[in-house]
Amino acid sequence: MAIIKIKQVKSRIKCPKNQKRTLDALGLRKMNSVVKHEATPAILGMVEKVKHLVSVEK
Repeated sequence: MAIIKIKQVKSRIKCPKNQKRTLDALGLRKMNSVVKHEATPAILGMVEKVKHLVSVEK
């Protein structure tokens, strides 16, 4: 599987609770934090839920 880098670019303040939990599950706790994950369907689904808060690099 390919490795993707996910970076949180917008604040989680005023986001619904389920989106905050999704960011936590991805490992994103603060602004501008970066995590690396394999591009599995589960991870890509989580990224799709919070695509307005993160940026993704291949």
